[in-house]
Amino acid sequence: MKYIGPHVSIAGGVENAPLNAHRIGATGFGMFTKNQKQWSAKPLSPESITAFRDNLKACGYAPEAVLVHDSYLINLGNRDPEKWEKSVNAFIDELNRVEQLGLSMLNFHPGAHLKLYSEEDCLKRIAEGMNRAIEKTETAVLVIENTAGQGSAMGWHFDHLARLIELCDEPSRVGVCLDTCHMFAAGYDIRTPEVFENTFEYIKRTVGFNRLMGMHINDAKSELDSRVDRHHSLGQGNIGWEAFEMIASDSRFDGIPLVLETIDDTIWPQEIEHLKKSAGF
Repeated sequence: MKYIGPHVSIAGGVENAPLNAHRIGATGFGMFTKNQKQWSAKPLSPESITAFRDNLKACGYAPEAVLVHDSYLINLGNRDPEKWEKSVNAFIDELNRVEQLGLSMLNFHPGAHLKLYSEEDCLKRIAEGMNRAIEKTETAVLVIENTAGQGSAMGWHFDHLARLIELCDEPSRVGVCLDTCHMFAAGYDIRTPEVFENTFEYIKRTVGFNRLMGMHINDAKSELDSRVDRHHSLGQGNIGWEAFEMIASDSRFDGIPLVLETIDDTIWPQEIEHLKKSAGF
């Protein structure tokens, strides 16, 4: 089964996310649990939690079909002690919200060194934050997203992701989300069957397919190896439809959320339908 759908709005409450996804034919979806551009948010009310769980079940979504994304403000790689503490506490809150909703995964960008210290030291700092968060929460899986490598962002190289997994005290609670636009911008080509296989074979060797918990299915306005993060609608960017058709038809990507973060929400239903047909349903 392919869990295909967009990152949907939670306007009016998190309970609306399953309804918004179901309305456009999604079989899975991504979401935030709070405003992604603010540090703090009101706690989820018991009423919203119950309504979310009820709507999720009524729309036929399993918890593993949903990939929650954390706030864009969080930087677990921040060298500044106060700012790092703020990020870690916000990250723990995000994980708690995932667990309250009965979901299983929190997708996050690993962080950035801000050119203040080495990549290795930054990776250790990120892992320290991840370990603290694992200690303070119960079940939610920390799903590291690869980045485009823009600025000083870590995670653009798959060795970075492998190193973070290695540094975690409880690796059973760590997974990976692959963003196709970010992969492409970081220099990993997937446009033809040959390079597609080469790239995913490399991911298998470094990170391991057993760690793959989700994907962001995005075309790219940016060029290959540009280290620039610019998403595009499927088939309209520099990656092209063939790569996404190969993902949809490949059983290695069954049972995980394949989340659209493409730029034109008016054509999400068509993108979903194309991917569904490529997947054979």
